[in-house]
Amino acid sequence: MTMSRRRLLQGAGTAAAAMAGSCAALAIDDPAFKITKNRVKQSIMGWTFDPMPTPELAKHCQALGMHAMEGVDEKHYPLIRELGLAISLTASHEFHKGPCDPANFDYCVQKLRAGIDLAVKWQAPAVITFTGMRVPGLSDAQMTKNCVAAWQEVAGYAEEKQINLCFEHLNSRDASHPMKGHPGYFGDDVDHCVDMIKAVGSPRMKLLFDIYHVQVMNGDVIRRIRQYQDVIGHYHTAGAPGRGELDETQELNYPAIVKAIVETGFQGYLAQEFIPTWPDKVKALRHAVRLCDV
Repeated sequence: MTMSRRRLLQGAGTAAAAMAGSCAALAIDDPAFKITKNRVKQSIMGWTFDPMPTPELAKHCQALGMHAMEGVDEKHYPLIRELGLAISLTASHEFHKGPCDPANFDYCVQKLRAGIDLAVKWQAPAVITFTGMRVPGLSDAQMTKNCVAAWQEVAGYAEEKQINLCFEHLNSRDASHPMKGHPGYFGDDVDHCVDMIKAVGSPRMKLLFDIYHVQVMNGDVIRRIRQYQDVIGHYHTAGAPGRGELDETQELNYPAIVKAIVETGFQGYLAQEFIPTWPDKVKALRHAVRLCDV
């Protein structure tokens, strides 16, 4: 039976209303909320809540029942651990200075080894890595080869220390804000990123699947989560478009996305990395954490 255009539009409207209703229901704030389901381990990229002091943010994370923090200075790690939170990811080289440029090979290898050592010291499961920005005059094939060579140089050490190298895909489309998109970033196609990961040939080489960046560049988020589940080592969240809260103003259905992640058997961390726009940043965090506690 052929479905009429009206029925199709009505179905789409019903789905959109259901998503908005889910977010709106959670917008009725419960200051006493604390994670109860624990089907996914929630972390936070601390830089997004600047200028809130990290110790204050850590206490809010503890109160919400979150599991970890990342993207903060190592000087705060002792307090974070005292609060019962883990360190979910350690830093290495900058996203704009990566191994696609052969001039950065030694620098990136050194930074990644130091990041692995830091992860071991604080019992974090992973260290982050990036491709860096495109290099004028170099082909995609050459830049790919450069990245793979640098990661292979470090992979043995990562295997020895049992730490994952989590390679983050970033979008190159959004030029509206220095942290909403990265024009010129080489690793901006998630399918190509997975090909590079497979070329490294190490069980410790993983994909940092940033849901926001994937949506901006590639879309089809849930299908790709299922397709690439074997190489995904970490997740980041944010609303798209705009990298704001996970609310009714954005196009991603986070409860469905997180349920799909859980269904893959994922055991790593999902880190909140949205840039708050609500006047009450703690309420914004609480809303996101509730939405992802599926």
